[in-house]
Amino acid sequence: MKLFIISGRSGSGKSSALHALEDGGFYCVDNIPVSILDRLHTTLKETHSTPPAMAVSIDVRNVPGAMDNFPDVLAKLKAQGIDCKVIFLDADNNTLMQRYSATRRKHPLTNEQCSLSEAIEQEKKLLGPVQSLATIKIDTSPLSVHQIRERVRKACIEESADASRITLLFESFGFKHGIPMDADFVFDVRCLPNPYWVESLRGLTGLEQPVQDFLSTEPDVQSMLDDISAFIEKWLPKFESGQRTYMTVAIGCTGGQHRSVFLTERLGRLFNHSHSIQVRHRELPEE
Repeated sequence: MKLFIISGRSGSGKSSALHALEDGGFYCVDNIPVSILDRLHTTLKETHSTPPAMAVSIDVRNVPGAMDNFPDVLAKLKAQGIDCKVIFLDADNNTLMQRYSATRRKHPLTNEQCSLSEAIEQEKKLLGPVQSLATIKIDTSPLSVHQIRERVRKACIEESADASRITLLFESFGFKHGIPMDADFVFDVRCLPNPYWVESLRGLTGLEQPVQDFLSTEPDVQSMLDDISAFIEKWLPKFESGQRTYMTVAIGCTGGQHRSVFLTERLGRLFNHSHSIQVRHRELPEE
């Protein structure tokens, strides 16, 4: 049986994630107490000859101290032979503040003594035991509701046929816009020749042929690509043997338009033959 546990700070998109899985045929339960997770699974086994894939959402609305017990509950579920994956959604503090201002909803931890900004910080600490055990981490700061649903759908529903193989997300970004919060590895390629300083290439991106032709002729670019791919190739088996199923590799240049996009595309092609691959360009408009 598959069990996806959705968690994250309030306003990060947990409801959107759960809806995406529900639309994908999962049996979904929102805001379940941590203490009854194993009992819900038992109930499903008793009422279904073939238990459905299940997704639950847990957050700080649990009883006090419940999150501290999460590691023990998760270990118990896995000991029962349940395929458990924890998906943790988060966003930066400013984004969470803006989302609450836009919706005018009350944060579950705010009260007369606790402001919204204080509640957001407090929630981060309370969810620490869950975040530390997350199989998949998604930074929803730059994502729309539709994009959150799509990211969760790809991560959880469109799994590789070979469950032992890790899913790789290669993501380009611009350092001037911040490092992706969900990145497992970050490679800085700002030392490479920059097409931005070529006037005819400035308005283009790494997806377009003139920029690709420019970067393909630079020895340092190929050397960087070889080194990054060799690093990933060497260490991926270690992560897979540790039952890791999802990894985000972020490639950053200054603006996230040229060098990082080019290298991200190349890495996606290199590993596409052996792994489930996703490629995302954070600073480029979604097609």
